Order: sequence, then C-alpha cells, then structure tokens
Amino acid sequence: MSSLKEILTRRPVSATIRLTVPAGAARPAPPVGPALGQYRLNLMAFCKDFNARTQKYKPDTPMAVTITAYKDNTFEFTVKSPSVTWYLKKAAGIELGSGRPGHVVASSVTLKHIYEIAKVKQSDPYCQYMSLESICKSIIGTANTMGIQVVKELD
Repeated sequence: MSSLKEILTRRPVSATIRLTVPAGAARPAPPVGPALGQYRLNLMAFCKDFNARTQKYKPDTPMAVTITAYKDNTFEFTVKSPSVTWYLKKAAGIELGSGRPGHVVASSVTLKHIYEIAKVKQSDPYCQYMSLESICKSIIGTANTMGIQVVKELD
C-alpha cells in the first residue's frame, strides 16, 4: 500500500518507450532521436547516460532499454542485458536459428554455455528472484525452439 506522501510526489507518466540500442552507441540519430524527441526529452542526456552504463559490454551488443517519460520532460530508464536468443546465437556461432526446429539442428551448445548465459541473465530485473536452475531450463527451452541442440560436452 502506498503512503500519502508517495502518492502526492508521484509524477505523471506521459509514455513508456521500449528500444533496442547497440551498447555504447546511442546517438541522437534514429532510432533513439525520433522516439525520445516525440516526448521532448533531452537526447544528449540519455545518450551520455546510456553509453556510460553500457560501456562494460562489447560494442554493437543489442541492449533492451525501457524509458519512462514523465510529463515534466524528465525520464528514467532501465537497461536489460541482451536477449537469450542473441547469446545463444553467439555461443553456437550462427547467424540464424533453424528454419525447422525439432527436425533440422542448426548447431549445438554445451550445458556450460547455458550456465554462463544464465549467470548473466540473473542480473536482469525480471530474473532477479528466479533460481539459476529455472533460468537454465528457460534458456534450454529457447535453444530447442531455435533448433539449437544442448549437449553435455562438444565432441
């Protein structure tokens, strides 16, 4: 239950914007510029903050960003780690998953790869309270739907 003070200090939200931006490469050009300019947000402030937060990742790593724009032209944003599919494609060394998952195997990854991806995803706000085992099971399911085989060890 919210207290009266929290309710009175809550700022009205004008929009929630979801973008996928390469790590360390936010510029006021599309796709960032038009999305934020539409709500009259400070583009350069977002670009500097985003690039500072994502400098530990390799360049061109696609980062999911959720920006909350307020009516007073201020904003807050959260950065999520790259998608599981991106990590699986990098680990398997492929560009695309299988066209017929379950029938055609595109590539294979080891359980060690799955565990490493799960450790990275555990820092995400949505996976914060999930056990490492349940995150691994979710990643294995994603790998199966992409046509990537999960093996104990590579031959």
